[in-house]
Amino acid sequence: MTEHKLKTMQELGRMSVDRFKESEKFPFCVVLDNVRSMHNIGACFRTCDAFRLEKLFLCGITAVPPHREIEKAALGATLSVDWEYCQDTCLVVERLKAEGYEVYAVEQVHGSIPLQTFKPEAGRKTAFVFGNEVEGVRQEVVDACHGAVEIPQFGTKHSFNISVTAGIVLWQAFGAYLQP
Repeated sequence: MTEHKLKTMQELGRMSVDRFKESEKFPFCVVLDNVRSMHNIGACFRTCDAFRLEKLFLCGITAVPPHREIEKAALGATLSVDWEYCQDTCLVVERLKAEGYEVYAVEQVHGSIPLQTFKPEAGRKTAFVFGNEVEGVRQEVVDACHGAVEIPQFGTKHSFNISVTAGIVLWQAFGAYLQP
C-alpha cells in the first residue's frame, strides 16, 4: 500500500509575498464585473495567487481590499496578487485589448467556445471576465470582448458559483497553455 502522508509547508515550497511579487507571472488576468459576494472576491484572489496570474481587476460594485470578509477567503492573497479597481469594466476590457490580451467573457452566450476545446493562443496574453452572481457578465461587456468561453453543464442548474467557475476556467486554461 502506498503511503499518502500530508506534505509539510516546507515540502510545499510556499513563496514569500516578496518572492511572489518578483516572480514571473503566467500571462493571464482576471476581471470581476460587478461581483457582489466578498467571499467570491476573496476566493478569486486566492485562485489568482495559486495560478500566479499577472493581475486581478475589480470593477463596478465589486468590493476592494482591505475588508475582513474578503480576507476570510483570500487568506492573505490580497497582499500577493496585483490588483486594480476600475468603475467601468468596458474600459478595462479595452485597455487589456490594447495591451495585447485576448479577452474572453466567461458566459453562456450564442457562439461561445466550450471550455474543453479552448486553447489560449501561444505567445498571447489572455484575460477572463467573470460576472455578477445573478446577472452574469453584462451584455455590453460581452460585446467588448474578443469572445466567450462557456463551461458545459449537465444538471438542473445553469451556473456555478463564481469562485468555482474561476477555478475551473483557470485550471483548464493553464492545462492547455502548458501543453506543447
